[in-house]
Amino acid sequence: MDTPTPDLPHLTTALGAVCDRLPASAWEQPSPCEGWTARDVLRHVVDTERDFLDQRGVPLPAVDLDADPAVAWRTHAAALTRALADPAVAGLEYDGHFGRTTVGDTVLRFYGFDLVVHRWDIATAAGLDERLTDAELAFAEACAAGFGEALHAEGICRPGVTAPAGADRQTRLLALLGRTPPH
Repeated sequence: MDTPTPDLPHLTTALGAVCDRLPASAWEQPSPCEGWTARDVLRHVVDTERDFLDQRGVPLPAVDLDADPAVAWRTHAAALTRALADPAVAGLEYDGHFGRTTVGDTVLRFYGFDLVVHRWDIATAAGLDERLTDAELAFAEACAAGFGEALHAEGICRPGVTAPAGADRQTRLLALLGRTPPH
């Protein structure tokens, strides 16, 4: 990928900033992810990251997303960042969906994509207007292109929708990912 990849602390901090902005009542609001509340989206992010690392012998501590999701996210993000700061963890090789790769690369390119997109999902559930930076948009676009047809596989993204004429870059990306921004 020639596009600069945001680092993990940037991605986790940006999601944490959205979590910190959500009032307690917003966590139960429906998200753009069909059938999921904002809390469900965050639970998905935490659980999939924990499961991925646990399958590779790198367990992360459980967090309580029901008590205070923002605190739980910060705790999880700190543990994730610490784990990936270890070169033995980040450099751990395995055979992934797209071939031989490392844990660090997968966390940044697949789970990092999740952090960008699901940050928007969580914000949108709360009625917040979350704007992705140009670097985040370029990163998410490159990830989506790299996933190929797998992007719209079951459990990844819904089929794309048509972006409105004259839509901005973020709206076009979200449409590709099967999301319709609120008006």
